[in-house]
Amino acid sequence: MTQIFYLPDENLIETENANTLLTAALEAGIPHTHVCGGNARCSTCRVLILDGEEFCAPRTPEEQVLADQLGFEPCIRLACQTMIARKGKITLRRLSLDADDMAMFFDQASKKSAPSLLGQEKHVAILFADIRGFTTFSEALLPYDVIYVLNRYFQRMAEVINRYGGTINVYMGDGFMALFGLDNPDRAAERAIRAGVAMLSTLEELNPSLEGLYQQRLRIGIGVHYGGTVIGTIGDPKNPKMTAIGDAVNLASRIEAANKPLGTTFLVSEEAYIEAKDHVLVGQSFQVDIPGKSGKYTLYEVNNVTPSTNGKEFGILPSVPEKRHHLSSVKRLMTALGSWLKRLIGK
Repeated sequence: MTQIFYLPDENLIETENANTLLTAALEAGIPHTHVCGGNARCSTCRVLILDGEEFCAPRTPEEQVLADQLGFEPCIRLACQTMIARKGKITLRRLSLDADDMAMFFDQASKKSAPSLLGQEKHVAILFADIRGFTTFSEALLPYDVIYVLNRYFQRMAEVINRYGGTINVYMGDGFMALFGLDNPDRAAERAIRAGVAMLSTLEELNPSLEGLYQQRLRIGIGVHYGGTVIGTIGDPKNPKMTAIGDAVNLASRIEAANKPLGTTFLVSEEAYIEAKDHVLVGQSFQVDIPGKSGKYTLYEVNNVTPSTNGKEFGILPSVPEKRHHLSSVKRLMTALGSWLKRLIGK
């Protein structure tokens, strides 16, 4: 039988099973944070082995990767990965201790926390979009006009993103990040790329009205990547905000930024292209350096997408109502301009 003495709880437990330190603690009712569910994908279950390290099995490959990444000393172990190797006494200290950690543990144990609140690993398509030269554009406008233009732009882009099953996750000034595949992973990369092409088309519909009002047009850059992320929530627990974290998110942002030096408008990663290549028409491909990353990355310039097999394939509205909506928007704009001109000349 193995004894484990937990600090600062000062609980001594005994176990006969070949458990991990985390399993032994949870079975004994000792609060022990494990945000990733005990899969060596976070470090919240880490413990400091004070005595009896020889009774613990060596690190698993998964634990070793994380230990190397975070620079753990040999005495710092992941409780979810540390197996009890043989009988003896192990003394350890939990390193996640505050009241919030305790509350999180009890929420986990009582199933009050949904998995998405704690973090889930998912492969998703990540789309970044940014308005080109918006600082110069906005300097010529009054502040209320800037808000008006941004609201018009974001409203139209959100309609496109939602149409293809995506979600705008974060707004960043004049840019945003959208995620595809959160609820339905089917053809996430293809849907993101189709959304990007539709965004460019929608912007061309919006630009004439902006040009008429402000003598300027909007231009955007779009980048799409497909990869693994951790989806979870951050911020005020009473009003949590869902977000995606991981290297794939950073890479998608870098891909969008690469449009400017390459003189392109819409770029996708090799991973996204492979997922959707049967439905995407590309032009040039580029071997580029990505800031903060080593090696070359292949990016593809998107020119268009193949026709959808049917109008409802991705929840897309039929083309006729879309045209009517566009024409009615132009008609309303012309009516408003006419009224404004009449008031201006006093007729």
